[in-house]
Amino acid sequence: MLNIVLFGPPGAGKGTQSEKLIEKYKLVHISTGDLFRKHLGEGTELGKLARKYMDEGNLVPDEVVIGMVDDKINASTHLTGFIFDGFPRTVAQAKALDELLQKKGTSISGMISLEVPEEELKKRIRERGKTSGRSDDQDEEKIKNRIKVYNEETLPVAGYYQEQGKLARIHGVGGIDEIFSKICAVIDEY
Repeated sequence: MLNIVLFGPPGAGKGTQSEKLIEKYKLVHISTGDLFRKHLGEGTELGKLARKYMDEGNLVPDEVVIGMVDDKINASTHLTGFIFDGFPRTVAQAKALDELLQKKGTSISGMISLEVPEEELKKRIRERGKTSGRSDDQDEEKIKNRIKVYNEETLPVAGYYQEQGKLARIHGVGGIDEIFSKICAVIDEY
């Protein structure tokens, strides 16, 4: 089974590349943003629990997030593999994901990290904001903060997978198809 963590800061191109990877490799897309919207919208038990934390202004605990990921994996019937987009965000989540997958007889094949210079990220996010309707994609302070949070809290996850020999860094600047080809070359080695 092919299980990929697509990794990188906001604006690195994860969404664009994950769509192409899903199509080529027939992977199930697991995005925590999508999972939150689904569970909150459907009012599931996990959604209600997440809402409780969010309403109190707290982060949703890893156990709840992992529960949503487990639910998605269990609901997936075609098992070519998964692409994790925007998850795991912390080393604790990465460890919990490894444990979850191990129980299911599989593991992360590799993490592909899209490496993009900060100024390019800011430019891309502002451009995306013109069409996305997301006000936070137009606010310079919010953009800086999202990149800062990524560097401080999420970037250590790359080190976790690097220690396992599962990290591949891809220069994420250039044409979409050019970057896609580089990613596929890495995946085809798994």
